[in-house]
Amino acid sequence: MTARRRAILLAAAAVPVTVAAAAAALKAGHLALHADRHRIDLTARPRPGCTRCHSEGGWWVGGAFPEMEACGCWAHRRELHLQL
Repeated sequence: MTARRRAILLAAAAVPVTVAAAAAALKAGHLALHADRHRIDLTARPRPGCTRCHSEGGWWVGGAFPEMEACGCWAHRRELHLQL
Protein backbone atom coordinates (compact mmCIF):
# COMPACT_ATOMS: atom_id res chain seq x y z
CA MET A 1 0.00 0.00 0.00
CA THR A 2 1.38 3.36 -0.98
CA ALA A 3 1.63 6.30 1.36
CA ARG A 4 -0.90 8.27 -0.68
CA ARG A 5 -3.49 5.50 -0.54
CA ARG A 6 -2.93 5.08 3.21
CA ALA A 7 -3.47 8.84 3.70
CA ILE A 8 -6.71 8.73 1.71
CA LEU A 9 -8.01 5.79 3.75
CA LEU A 10 -7.12 7.52 7.02
CA ALA A 11 -8.89 10.70 5.90
CA ALA A 12 -11.98 8.71 4.87
CA ALA A 13 -12.02 6.98 8.26
CA ALA A 14 -11.70 10.31 10.10
CA VAL A 15 -14.85 11.83 8.57
CA PRO A 16 -17.42 9.76 10.56
CA VAL A 17 -15.44 10.33 13.76
CA THR A 18 -15.39 14.09 13.12
CA VAL A 19 -19.12 14.18 12.40
CA ALA A 20 -19.86 12.24 15.61
CA ALA A 21 -17.65 14.56 17.64
CA ALA A 22 -19.32 17.63 16.15
CA ALA A 23 -22.78 16.24 16.92
CA ALA A 24 -21.76 15.53 20.53
CA ALA A 25 -20.32 19.03 20.92
CA LEU A 26 -23.50 20.62 19.55
CA LYS A 27 -25.68 18.58 21.89
CA ALA A 28 -23.51 19.39 24.91
CA GLY A 29 -23.48 23.08 23.99
CA HIS A 30 -27.27 23.19 23.58
CA LEU A 31 -27.07 24.24 19.93
CA ALA A 32 -29.24 23.30 16.98
CA LEU A 33 -27.69 22.86 13.54
CA HIS A 34 -29.57 23.53 10.32
CA ALA A 35 -27.84 23.17 6.98
CA ASP A 36 -29.14 23.46 3.45
CA ARG A 37 -27.54 24.39 0.17
CA HIS A 38 -27.77 28.13 0.88
CA ARG A 39 -26.62 28.44 4.49
CA ILE A 40 -25.57 26.81 7.74
CA ASP A 41 -27.26 28.02 10.93
CA LEU A 42 -26.23 27.34 14.51
CA THR A 43 -28.91 28.50 16.95
CA ALA A 44 -29.38 28.14 20.67
CA ARG A 45 -31.88 25.72 22.20
CA PRO A 46 -33.42 25.83 25.68
CA ARG A 47 -31.33 24.04 28.27
CA PRO A 48 -32.80 20.67 29.28
CA GLY A 49 -32.37 21.27 33.02
CA CYS A 50 -33.55 24.87 33.23
CA THR A 51 -35.60 25.38 36.38
CA ARG A 52 -37.23 28.63 35.24
CA CYS A 53 -38.79 27.50 31.97
CA HIS A 54 -38.68 23.70 32.53
CA SER A 55 -37.02 23.22 29.10
CA GLU A 56 -39.90 24.92 27.27
CA GLY A 57 -37.93 28.02 26.28
CA GLY A 58 -40.20 30.52 27.99
CA TRP A 59 -43.62 31.16 29.46
CA TRP A 60 -46.81 32.97 28.54
CA VAL A 61 -47.53 36.35 30.12
CA GLY A 62 -50.31 38.84 29.66
CA GLY A 63 -54.07 38.97 29.76
CA ALA A 64 -56.36 38.95 26.74
CA PHE A 65 -53.48 38.91 24.24
CA PRO A 66 -50.75 36.81 25.83
CA GLU A 67 -47.19 36.91 24.58
CA MET A 68 -44.40 34.46 25.16
CA GLU A 69 -41.52 35.76 27.23
CA ALA A 70 -38.31 33.99 26.32
CA CYS A 71 -36.17 32.45 29.04
CA GLY A 72 -32.60 33.65 29.42
CA CYS A 73 -31.25 30.09 29.15
CA TRP A 74 -31.34 30.40 25.38
CA ALA A 75 -32.80 33.74 24.24
CA HIS A 76 -29.77 35.95 24.77
CA ARG A 77 -27.16 33.63 23.29
CA ARG A 78 -25.38 34.20 19.99
CA GLU A 79 -26.48 32.68 16.71
CA LEU A 80 -24.21 31.93 13.79
CA HIS A 81 -25.41 32.12 10.18
CA LEU A 82 -22.98 31.20 7.40
CA GLN A 83 -24.00 31.95 3.81
CA LEU A 84 -22.70 29.42 1.32
